[in-house]
Amino acid sequence: MGFEVSDSEEVNTERERELKAFDDTKAGVKGLVDHGITKIPRVFHHPPDEHVKVSNSGSTAESIPVLDLAEVDKDPSLRQGVIDRIREASEKWGFFQVVNHGIPVTVLEDLKDGVLRFYEQDTEVKKDLYTRDQMRPFVYNSNFDINTSPALNWRDTFVCCLAPNPPKPEDLPEVCRDILLEYGTHVMKLGIAVFELLSEALGLDPNHLKDMGCAEGLLSLGHYYPACPEPELTLGTTKHSDNCFLTVLLQDHIGGLQVLYQNTWIDVAPEPGALVVNIGDVLQVMTNDRFKSVEHRVLANLIGPRISVACFFSKGVRSSEKLYGPIKELLSEDNPPKYREFTVKEYVHYYMDKGLDGISALHHFRI
Repeated sequence: MGFEVSDSEEVNTERERELKAFDDTKAGVKGLVDHGITKIPRVFHHPPDEHVKVSNSGSTAESIPVLDLAEVDKDPSLRQGVIDRIREASEKWGFFQVVNHGIPVTVLEDLKDGVLRFYEQDTEVKKDLYTRDQMRPFVYNSNFDINTSPALNWRDTFVCCLAPNPPKPEDLPEVCRDILLEYGTHVMKLGIAVFELLSEALGLDPNHLKDMGCAEGLLSLGHYYPACPEPELTLGTTKHSDNCFLTVLLQDHIGGLQVLYQNTWIDVAPEPGALVVNIGDVLQVMTNDRFKSVEHRVLANLIGPRISVACFFSKGVRSSEKLYGPIKELLSEDNPPKYREFTVKEYVHYYMDKGLDGISALHHFRI
């Protein structure tokens, strides 16, 4: 008795072969570009986003707020103005940019250069670091969700955990080691300052979010988005929200980051010297939906490479058994909890296993 193989099984087997062949090169998307491809492989083809009915792509009618942190610790009236703006930005957009944040522009430029240096090393040098083992101190690969996402993203990524246990310098690539560690120190300071402002914006003590452990862990992701020969067929990063408390993002001058606001994709235009800050899923849960963890994406681009560095304030998969849920002080009879409690580890595992499929992981934890 023979068994017939269905068309869908054949397609799946072919797709698995293509994914394995791509992963086995250990050269990422950059490897495809280095080979001079003019047509992108099918596994990178994204279907149009059906969920965004009105997609005025690249709308500039609205733009995310830019907050000036220059005198925020010295002038109480200025501080109150920033708190009011950060509250409004967090409730309405879930995103804002910060300027005069205290991190020297030279550090930002050195970091972008360091990430670029890493990716532009000889492929044979990088192959030794290419891994799917999330527990390594430095993880470099392409598409963490290669086997679960409906389509691959046009980007390569490295991840390292900078806090609470910074890696040994020898565990990081020499070409970007010093600047990664230096930047981590700066971002930790900035993150604590932003958590204080967010705490006050919620009507809580300035140290409330810090004391809950929001600023204990820091993950740094260095993204490399090569120029794409067919950018209309794929994405740099699929629509998603972040699985952390807070994200601080450094993007270069090329652009491509978009935020989903009122069913419209809005460009987050690069501002010289600015950093993009956005609320993560876990902080949306803690504020019982008051602050929004908003979906965003990155377009593929004819020009490149685009460099960005995202720092996630999160304990990630190495986190403790501490439970997070809506903050008790923010709840009332009129505002009951909308989420069950969970550990950050549980949330991150669910998020990573699910992959960037365009559906928010928050739904899984709603009451």
